[in-house]
Amino acid sequence: MRTSPFEHIAVVGAGAVGSFCGAMLARAGHQVTLIGRPAHVKAIQNHGLQLDLAHAAGVETVRLDASTDFAALRTADLVLFCVKSTDTSALAHSMAAHVAPQAIIMSLQNGLENVALIASELPNPVVPTVVYVATEITAPGCIKHHGRGELLIGSMQACRLDNAPEAFARIVELFASAQVPVRISQNVMADLWSKLLINCVLNAISGLTQTSYGQLAAVDGIQTTQSALLREVLAVARADGTALDEATAMQAVAHISKTMAGQKSSTAQDMARHKLSEIDHLNGFVVRRGQALGVPTPVNQAMVALVKLVESTYIA
Repeated sequence: MRTSPFEHIAVVGAGAVGSFCGAMLARAGHQVTLIGRPAHVKAIQNHGLQLDLAHAAGVETVRLDASTDFAALRTADLVLFCVKSTDTSALAHSMAAHVAPQAIIMSLQNGLENVALIASELPNPVVPTVVYVATEITAPGCIKHHGRGELLIGSMQACRLDNAPEAFARIVELFASAQVPVRISQNVMADLWSKLLINCVLNAISGLTQTSYGQLAAVDGIQTTQSALLREVLAVARADGTALDEATAMQAVAHISKTMAGQKSSTAQDMARHKLSEIDHLNGFVVRRGQALGVPTPVNQAMVALVKLVESTYIA
């Protein structure tokens, strides 16, 4: 193992994003333990994690520890919290007996509520982390990376970071050694809203149609619907105290559609597997916040209703 600003990194909820980040750190020589679902963990234990990086020649086998047991957290001084937003409170509560008091937790999740939810269950400092990566689990133990991979971190009231500059410097150093760029945000709430906006514009439509971001961008009618979704999110964010520029937001959506053209949304991946999605924490959050602030969100409400209609057909 190489000299590291963190001795042991644990990834809780090692799905597509968590497994990608963990694999990148492990292949750079850091001690990493993935904590995930039994089939994924067993495949990694038996054969290593199979990492198919975009623009790389062939699949790479990454050897790292994997477990289904939260006890693996006890020696970790950095925890990447990558669970679905729907499971945040329950899993943070389950972790409480195992997380070391000095451990820093990074919330690599969609939505605006997760840092506060984690902080309500755990005394540890929590770092909001905006993730821009296109990746998926193609089979247990197998990660397909479609593009990008950068992170953005910052501070908010619920973080509880006593020495944020030092902690952020250590995080930047760690991920830089693994060729994962990390930028420090001066306004992480605005960045979280910006990522939520992108998710609200892309995820549900990709899920309902099972199409990629690039395919969505090629249809004029879809772009009109996306513009309506975007303007509703901007209005709710503004009423909530975060002003985002519409032209910049539209450029960000176009950039995602270009740089991740072949990627389907996490909502699409959930729906393809007949799993409940994070829709309540994406468009659903915008609808709830809009209702609280008196901002109408009919197009986002339609997305929520349609996704939930499809989910209601799943057989338990």
